Formats: sequence, C-alpha cells, structure tokens
Amino acid sequence: MIGDAVNHIMASIRKGSLIEGLYRRDIPEYPEEAIREAIVNAVAHRDYSNFARGSYIQIRLFADRMEIQSPGGLYGTVTLETLEEEQSTRNRTLVRLLEDLHLVENRGSGIKAMLGAMRSANLEPPRFQDRRSSFLVTMRNLTLMNADAIAWLNRFADKPLNDRQRLALVYLRHNPQITNFDYQRLAHVDSVTASRELRGLVQSGLTSQHSSRRWSHYILSDSAKEKDERSLPLLPEDKVLDYVRRHGSITRKQCVGLLDLKDIEARTCLHRMRDKGILMQIGYKKSSCYKIPE
Repeated sequence: MIGDAVNHIMASIRKGSLIEGLYRRDIPEYPEEAIREAIVNAVAHRDYSNFARGSYIQIRLFADRMEIQSPGGLYGTVTLETLEEEQSTRNRTLVRLLEDLHLVENRGSGIKAMLGAMRSANLEPPRFQDRRSSFLVTMRNLTLMNADAIAWLNRFADKPLNDRQRLALVYLRHNPQITNFDYQRLAHVDSVTASRELRGLVQSGLTSQHSSRRWSHYILSDSAKEKDERSLPLLPEDKVLDYVRRHGSITRKQCVGLLDLKDIEARTCLHRMRDKGILMQIGYKKSSCYKIPE
C-alpha cells in the first residue's frame, strides 16, 4: 500500500522532461526517496489511539510545496532538534512489521534519508512542525543553486566564504531567517561547525544575529539586501506581469524563454502567480495561457 501511494503521488507531481537520444526521461519535482520516507514515517509514527480516531494522514500538493501531515505530534523524548538522532517508538509492533517488510531499514534513518535526498536534488531541507495534535512535513520544490543565485553570489566574491556559507545566503534569499539547526540540515554539518560558519557570515557583514543561545537566528543584512535589489531589478513575477501587460497573455513556453527557466520552474512560477490571484489561467495543460484577471 505504501508503494502504491508513492507511485500515485509521483504520477501526480508535475514533471520536467529531458530528451536523451530517442528517449524522454521524466524528472520529478521531488526526490522519490524523500516522498517514500515521509509517507513511511507518517504511517509508522502516527497516533492510532482513540483520541485520533477518524483522523487521516493527509498529503497536499501545491504549486511550490508538498505537505504530509499525520495525526499525533512527536512522541516520547524526540524533539524537532533531535529528529535525526533520538528514537522513541509509539507503535513498536507496526514498526517491527514494517522492518520485516523492508519498508523500514534502520530505526531513526528515515529523517536522515529524507534530508539527504533533498540535499542531493539541490532543494531546501524539509521543514518539520510539531503541532502536538499532528506532525507536518513540508517539502519545497525551489532549486537553490540556479544561474540567478550564482549571479547574485558573485556580488560577494571578495568575501572569504565557503560553499556551505554561500548556500546559506541563497537560503536566506527565500526565507526570513536561518537557525543553527537549519544550517546543520542545509549544509550537513554539526552544531559547532554551524555556529562557527554562521558567525563568519556575521563578521563578513552579510548577515546579522538576533536573540541568543538556542533562540539565535540570522537574517540577511541591509547591505546584502541592497545588493540583492541591485542585482535583481525585476523579480520573475514582475517580468511576467510586464510581458502580460504588453502582449495580453503568456504561455508556459513563452515564460520559459522570458525567464530562462526550465519548463517545470516556469510552470511553478505561473501557478504561484495564479494561486495568489495575480494571474488567471485560461484552458488546461498544453493549451493553457495566463492573463491578468479582469
């Protein structure tokens, strides 16, 4: 059943295509391994007690993210910060059954596998939220290191940054803040290394630290934001809007050429603008175009 669920989701996710010789290879938005581990974890660790009776595991697809929510918050001594290391099993019999079926290899390895799969796909680490009555995993399909991000990072070529710190800066372009735990999962380093490299970003003048100790978080400095604004005179959405105002509408293929994106990224951008109400979609699939709502 879990395998069928993964296959169904992979078939539902929008894909890009790569032509190799006479054959076409589909490229999914999210790594299959990450989806599989998220679903297995949801099934294995959800709350099956009478308090959660009638509640279901929910899988929601949006233009820019996927959410997998299961009944019941974190169990036992596990916290959001110790997800990769700490083990506390709510449903021992079920977990043993999943191990016998080879759906679970090593207890506690699912989160690490999920993080590794997203990292290998050049995507942000999944976000975990413990809502006490439920547990939410969010995976975003935003590619971190693309041509636009590299062009922006070149503005800081005079700064003594390593690749992990550059990745953190790109992460901050799309997120309001980064914490030590975020940095650990993003760069695959320990807490000490994360602290040292985050301090380095502060010393370089590119980020600023707020709060202290376990509540510490970092945001882009005003100087970095100013450089970001100069390097991006028009955001992708602004470019699309300008094109639609001049031509009346835009198709996905035209968006690819306008923004120099992959087909899957152009579709995500257009769907995000549609979901915000900035554009309205006319038609479906290949025949669709996007206009400004009247």
